[in-house]
Amino acid sequence: MRSVLLGGLLAGAGIIFSSAVCSGRFKVIPSYSHLLSPNQVPSTHFVDIAEKAGLEFRHSSGGPEKKYILESISGGVAWIDYNRDGWPDLYFVNGGKWEELATGKRSVSNALFRNNHDGTFTNVTRQAGVEGNQWGLGVAVGDYNNDGWPDFYVCNYGPNTLYRNNGDGTFTDVAAMAGVADAGMSSSAAFADYDNDGWVDLYVTNYVLRDDQKVLCPYRGLEVLCGPKGLEPAADVFYHNNKDGTFSDVTQRTGTAVSAAYGLGVVWGDYDNDGDVDLFVANDSMPNFLFQNQGNGTFKEVGLPSGIAFNEDGRSQASMGIDLGDFDRDGFLDLYVTNFSEDYNTLYRNLGNGRFRDVTYDAHIAFPSWTLLGWGTGFVDLDNDSWEDVFVSNGHIYPQVDKGQIGTRFKQPKLLFHNLGNGKFGEIASLVGAGLAQPQSSRGAAFADFDNDGDMDAAVNSMDGPPSLFRNDGGNRNGHWLILTLEGDPTNRSAIGARVVVELEKGRQMREIRGGSGYQSTNDLRVHFGLGSAQTVKRLMVRWTDGKVQEFQKIVADRHYRLKESKRDLTTDFR
Repeated sequence: MRSVLLGGLLAGAGIIFSSAVCSGRFKVIPSYSHLLSPNQVPSTHFVDIAEKAGLEFRHSSGGPEKKYILESISGGVAWIDYNRDGWPDLYFVNGGKWEELATGKRSVSNALFRNNHDGTFTNVTRQAGVEGNQWGLGVAVGDYNNDGWPDFYVCNYGPNTLYRNNGDGTFTDVAAMAGVADAGMSSSAAFADYDNDGWVDLYVTNYVLRDDQKVLCPYRGLEVLCGPKGLEPAADVFYHNNKDGTFSDVTQRTGTAVSAAYGLGVVWGDYDNDGDVDLFVANDSMPNFLFQNQGNGTFKEVGLPSGIAFNEDGRSQASMGIDLGDFDRDGFLDLYVTNFSEDYNTLYRNLGNGRFRDVTYDAHIAFPSWTLLGWGTGFVDLDNDSWEDVFVSNGHIYPQVDKGQIGTRFKQPKLLFHNLGNGKFGEIASLVGAGLAQPQSSRGAAFADFDNDGDMDAAVNSMDGPPSLFRNDGGNRNGHWLILTLEGDPTNRSAIGARVVVELEKGRQMREIRGGSGYQSTNDLRVHFGLGSAQTVKRLMVRWTDGKVQEFQKIVADRHYRLKESKRDLTTDFR
């Protein structure tokens, strides 16, 4: 066991201590950024342009003291090209106020911003009809009815919302009619076609049955909210798409009705490369789940034998966000999980035999996350060097930590782990943009090339404050790129679950389209590849969810492409 870890969990909070903290001292943990040579720091700069871009939104989540869990775990963010103009639009989920829960009224609103194609956005929430009438948490995007227009699902404290895209700039809440208005405390959701029938299904993580714990708990000399231990965990729900606008609860039938847990993050991906998607769930203070798709409509929970239920010390962690990516480019999806403070976020390398290994310390990314509490995350190539980096948004759940000298704060900076291409990372957030180092209590994070300049940008939703939109300046000068829009035809129109592989003269990369990932969030459904110095893609392969495979040779870099499943041609796309 690592010498810096102490085996005990703080009762009621699921917190891991370092020996330095327990002895009354706070140990400064190295980030390894000082080990990077100048040529290992990319010439990329991130500027927070949210205010300049017109993102007039402010998240609200309960009172300033955060005495209940619900007040501390919202909210998500999603990129959704709702009007199909080729420019990703942006949706922020808002929380609520305790005094309004009893009345059913809500003075705060979720927000949809239309991309104006010039670096600015227009608030179209009211005319689109997507304000939301519940305390919101997460959001997932997918074309559930296969009409070609992306829809989205909002997780709430109370009945969830399914917004059907009407194709005219407006949406209709059809959750009750569709049978997916789960009335619990739902945190995150993700769409995927688990049975490869051409229609995306929906998995929803639930947290607790009721957030009614009125006592406070001790935390390093402070009184803070308790939990989640002491509250009854709520079971997740799995919905099958009936192809007629409705869904059926198949949680029992599919074998995913395991013991209830404090579910927070969820992501789908084909980790075993057998052609169907598997399901990963991040649980707070309990073992994480991995549901292996058996290919017959059922799943087997293999979190423990696969090695992702616990970290390398055999401990369950207080997990929040979760994402999949092939960081070492070996053709297998690896896993990254964000966790509570006084613990490390965990990087699991896929060994290719159905098992994962915790390589966090070997990758040099354990210590930088130790004092931070991680939420939104994603594997994303932010400097176009052809290696996926890792982004993390952070923020504590206890405002009371600001009153003590305990080495952490309520508002925290972001983390950006630059992939060095050798199995190791360097933490470079403070080196590539002051905005990333600006402390906030952030939650959801989502990624898109919103200005269509070839490099990936990041949107972050932060509690009780304005959002951030980190524009990537220089990623498109650091390396070449390719962006691909996929459209299934005639089914799975959003192509969620499709896999894309690009082969360069040196190495291969792999991406999958996901209708929800990270923490309560959804990235742009377009596929982005950084290509480094390569001006041409030697070979591009698309594996659709129905098993069809298409290949293309000698693709010119630095362009947007579109591929419709029923067509044979890869066409340049920019509308």
